[in-house]
Amino acid sequence: MDAVGGISGDMFASAFLDLNPELMAAIKESVDEIGLGGELRVESKAFSDGVLKGQRFLVDEGASESSNHTPWKVIREKLIQSGIKQEIRENALGIFKCLAEAEALVHGIDVEEVVFHEVGAVDSMVDVLAASVILDAYNEANWFLGSLPLGRGEVQTTHGKLPLPAPAVVELLKGFDFHDDGETGERVTPTGAAIIRFLAETRGLSQKPEKGKKNLLAAGLGFGSRKLKTKSNLLRVVLFGKSEIVTEEDQVSVLRFEVDDQTPEDLAEALEHLRYSDGVLDVVQWPVYGKKGRIVFSVQILVQTEASESVIEKIFVETTTLGVRFREESRK
Repeated sequence: MDAVGGISGDMFASAFLDLNPELMAAIKESVDEIGLGGELRVESKAFSDGVLKGQRFLVDEGASESSNHTPWKVIREKLIQSGIKQEIRENALGIFKCLAEAEALVHGIDVEEVVFHEVGAVDSMVDVLAASVILDAYNEANWFLGSLPLGRGEVQTTHGKLPLPAPAVVELLKGFDFHDDGETGERVTPTGAAIIRFLAETRGLSQKPEKGKKNLLAAGLGFGSRKLKTKSNLLRVVLFGKSEIVTEEDQVSVLRFEVDDQTPEDLAEALEHLRYSDGVLDVVQWPVYGKKGRIVFSVQILVQTEASESVIEKIFVETTTLGVRFREESRK
């Protein structure tokens, strides 16, 4: 992940939806299962800032009423009681738990007393659900994250104006690498920070790039709602992996024999006849030294198992060998 403009819950979701649009079906299913509102609409829309194009992740609550002030224990209970897939539910609980513990430390209260304000809003809850679906889809992946933009200034919250990065973000991302790119405003939101912290605790997220060759498979760009002065406000995800090589496996017979008293020209003719016999897959020969230092030709023939007997008979007809060795081997 390259946090070019920063990282938030919706930027995380939109980047992966640009990479893999099919994830939207599972995100909508999870949102429906938790029951956040009948008129709630979740969609991913193509977006361009005039420089690059990607996706925006949008949540429309419609006419439904919701509160931005939601206790952590209420969200936890709602998730536990939902019919969401277990792995997705555990991801969501883990992300919210990271955030709740950070908020508790920042405000000097018990975790059970934490009330989410901006993060308790429906759109933030949908962002966490979307991230949880994504983490489940890429459960076997190794995760890497570049340096994060610091941001500067203040942000207006329910608690009044707070310095940036926000106190909860500072608590969540202790130990992570940051840089100051000169842009002002909030660059890493609490939801984005909680996703990163959860990845670090459960998926071994690293800020050091993996060594060795990698095969680039795909990339996705997720845009945030703000506009930056010097760069695109986006999160880029780049997917590396191994190319899928489809293999088949079967059994073949390996026939081996030597010839020491047949002219090279005559043997070449014989092997050409054998090469085009039914069931023969490959014929190779190489010179070896035999009795009294004489040059002997060693021959190997790969043949479909069911045709091995007829090919052995033809070997005795076409060559002067005294015997044929044979065995079965597996082949991919």
